[in-house]
Amino acid sequence: MLMPGRGVNMGDGWETRRRREPGNDWAIVALANPGVIRAIEVDTAHFKGNYPDRCSLQAARVEGGTDESLVTQAMFWPVLHEQKLSMDSVHRFEKEIAALGPVTHVRFNIYPDGSVSRLRIFGEIE
Repeated sequence: MLMPGRGVNMGDGWETRRRREPGNDWAIVALANPGVIRAIEVDTAHFKGNYPDRCSLQAARVEGGTDESLVTQAMFWPVLHEQKLSMDSVHRFEKEIAALGPVTHVRFNIYPDGSVSRLRIFGEIE
């Protein structure tokens, strides 16, 4: 999901299993540097029947702490509210992004489950 370029096939990305229990799938990504998010791209390349219906993004600024504290902090910092996705497309979000200070980690959520080829976070280093 974090590799350069577009995915070359369905095996080149993040593919989740179908959920049988309540909830949604998510992944936490540590940014290379603390920064302010300006744009987000979600690419569903090659996924036509198993792409997620929607996505959202939360963020946190964490220095030290545990994985559990990171998950908790990110829950309260919405950056991108749920957005509709479509098959085999690059989705770019800029005006939908909430103004937020510098962050170190993002939590990418997909609803209900599915597959994403690439996730890109664009911004300015703090």
